[in-house]
Amino acid sequence: MEWTIWAGFAAGLLISTMTAPVGVSGAVLLLPVQLSVLGVPSPAVTPTNLLFNVVAGPGALWRYRRDGALRGGLARRLVAWTLPGVITGAAIRVFALPGPDVFRILVAAFLLPLGAWLCLRTLRPARRRPDAAEPSATALATLALTVGVIGGIYGIGGGSLLGPVLAARGMPMARIAPATLAATFTTSVAGAAAYALLALASPPGPVAPDWWLGLACGLGGLIGGYLGARLQPHLPETALRLLLGALAAALGASYAAQTLT
Repeated sequence: MEWTIWAGFAAGLLISTMTAPVGVSGAVLLLPVQLSVLGVPSPAVTPTNLLFNVVAGPGALWRYRRDGALRGGLARRLVAWTLPGVITGAAIRVFALPGPDVFRILVAAFLLPLGAWLCLRTLRPARRRPDAAEPSATALATLALTVGVIGGIYGIGGGSLLGPVLAARGMPMARIAPATLAATFTTSVAGAAAYALLALASPPGPVAPDWWLGLACGLGGLIGGYLGARLQPHLPETALRLLLGALAAALGASYAAQTLT
């Protein structure tokens, strides 16, 4: 329907403008909108969300690259380990977790702790050090692989999990945001492709993404991501983090309540 295309564009634009400054693609908040408002069926909602990341990602990344924020090896290391994870997560999502009820539980289980984590780290931030050490190679690989699997199941690319964990070590957002967005974009490309291939071998049901809606959301996110990255120096980061945490927790609580009714 035409209204869902325009609604998806508006949702992608608004959400990406809000989330790009803190290194989150916005898919973590867009997915419940697609599921409950736009009527995308499960499990097709997951690859549709990955398609949003693919189209929307270059907006913020181009701005961060222009500002020189993508230099360094953190982004490359995150991408190298999240890629195999997201492909594994896609397979788990299609063959083991296809039902909407199970998916709602998964959404609630992810969003509630994520929202609480964001709020906690905003109110009681870790000490930030410009020279804060990255996790060891083994710890970073384990973290990125695990997040990749979760991101492949949930359809978010994993950046919204990587960011808070790395921020807890005291690493500055100026390093984290571009790297996590780069990992989200790259793994979303792989995840969307994996879902398209799995659609050929999966049980009957909607597995392939809703291409038109995903593109509409992504085009909105492309513009919003660029605007958010450009506005980052002028926006109150504390207020943005609190808003994201509150929204994530509220959405998670809503889905948890739906599973109990």
